[in-house]
Amino acid sequence: MLTVANPLSTNAPPLRTRRGPLTWVRANLFSGPVDSLLTLLALYTLWISVPPFVQWAFIDADWLGNSRDQCTGGGACWVFVRVRLDQFLYGAYPADQHWRVNLGLLLFALLVVPRMLRRAPCKRIPAVLLVVVYPVVAYVLFHGGPPGLPVVETHQWGGLMLTLILAVVGIILSLPFGILLALGRRSELPVIRAACVTYIELWRGVPLITVLFMASVMLPLFFPEGFNPDKLLRAMVGIVLFQSAYMAEVVRGGLQAIPKGQYEAAAALGLGYYWRTMGLVILPQALKLVIPGIVNTFIGLFKDTTLILIIGLFDLLGKVQQAFSDPEWLGYSTEGYLFVGFVFWVFCFGISRYSQALERSLDTGYKP
Repeated sequence: MLTVANPLSTNAPPLRTRRGPLTWVRANLFSGPVDSLLTLLALYTLWISVPPFVQWAFIDADWLGNSRDQCTGGGACWVFVRVRLDQFLYGAYPADQHWRVNLGLLLFALLVVPRMLRRAPCKRIPAVLLVVVYPVVAYVLFHGGPPGLPVVETHQWGGLMLTLILAVVGIILSLPFGILLALGRRSELPVIRAACVTYIELWRGVPLITVLFMASVMLPLFFPEGFNPDKLLRAMVGIVLFQSAYMAEVVRGGLQAIPKGQYEAAAALGLGYYWRTMGLVILPQALKLVIPGIVNTFIGLFKDTTLILIIGLFDLLGKVQQAFSDPEWLGYSTEGYLFVGFVFWVFCFGISRYSQALERSLDTGYKP
């Protein structure tokens, strides 16, 4: 009796697929005439641009020295960045007090790293310390006041230090405010919903430059007489108010993606209270869905901190541009802008990669 193997049988061996670098190149780069033409055009563009850049930025570059007289190689003069590095990192912060900034950043890293590791024990303790205790400790370290710590006014803060301070404060505060605004916009109470809608649309309708100007000029008018907050505090308030409106819309998108069955399931479990349902069932799922949008907003916030230059605060980009006015270093703006771009790329790329790892760790979808 002749038997024929069933190709759909589970006992059949898997189909063999050809793999290798040549197969990948043929499938992804030369799969058709148009793809082949675009691939060749891209390779030609890289050939005429990358080798000259490498020659200028690395091979012919000058790395060591204390003045522009050492820049004789004909390539990039990274001596400019090396000489001005302290100003780029700390601004006008006193050199003998840089240890305070370094200690504050080290404490921040020690509290954040355990939260980023999946198997790290006692994650709640670093989170509580980061939100409750660290802001006070960081302010005392950076500003001073107690015996042994000279006072360093905020107008002396600058460089990468100021960029990180504004970005971290904006990220930590804009997320909870954005969540509250998103919940308020979906509220069944007309007054709360109208107030949140008005706030979100108002702040999203004006550019951040205008917000910073208003925070710098008009914000003191809302405080009691005699209380005049410094420019840094005004900039922080303006950035948080601005970014929380964008964060609210991101979170609202996640809330709308949650099916009604989840609310019914929470009610069936006895989680009748609104905040209990939101905190235990709805928000965890909604925030997981909009991780890319939240991270995108964080990256935009990190880059938008450069706009504080218009109100007289000098972050990393501001300090680099300020160094261009030094007659000794005229003509080296390319090296300065490349340095700034590389620093911002490192931080933004790190945030992006961590968000992708977080998405994979929280992914509960079925994958065949």
